Amino acid sequence: MLIVYAGIQVYGSMVVSAQFFTPIKCQGESKSNAIAITFDDGPLPVMTEKILEILRSHHTPAAFFCIGQRVEKHPDILKKVYDEGHIIGNHSFSHGKFFDLQSSKRMSDELGNTDRVIEKAIGEKPRFFRPPYGVTNPNLSRAIQKCGHLTIGWSMRSFDTVTKDEEVLFRRVTQNLRAGDIVLFHDYCESTINILPKVLKHIENAGLKIIRLDELLNEQAYV
Repeated sequence: MLIVYAGIQVYGSMVVSAQFFTPIKCQGESKSNAIAITFDDGPLPVMTEKILEILRSHHTPAAFFCIGQRVEKHPDILKKVYDEGHIIGNHSFSHGKFFDLQSSKRMSDELGNTDRVIEKAIGEKPRFFRPPYGVTNPNLSRAIQKCGHLTIGWSMRSFDTVTKDEEVLFRRVTQNLRAGDIVLFHDYCESTINILPKVLKHIENAGLKIIRLDELLNEQAYV
């Protein structure tokens, strides 16, 4: 029984759609005939700006879940992302490897510090939060409640951080894409930048719309 219990706990921690420790929005309504695309881990010089250029040329909105330390270093890039009509979300301050092992207070501090640097850069306090690595636990649940965030997951994970073959990455993202999906990409992946125009064209040809994440979920993006 102990092994089964431990297995359930691990599953609940690692699988965002399980919503084991905290409510998580992973998908919109299928009747929307729309999807949302999201990018984690920015803002980054050059890479984020390349993504912005592609989105701009395709008149496509997106959501960017940002690391506080990078916002602090590159507030001008964040402001550009926001000014071009994209959603800004909280993705922790450090995105450290051991983020999920921290106390609830340390996690609350990370979320709060990220909120502050984002608000300083764009004049808005983000409501959307995406857990680093998609890992949740009771400490993080308490921190999320304390900070008043809405937790955002995904329904289509590109695995662009490990999939370097661009054709494989394209097929993974597009082969089972359906209305209501939230797609997860990362700012810093060259392969994502290379396939993004093709992905956007595929979505258009499939008769799906790409809309802002807040619109897909019918939720306020800022406090």
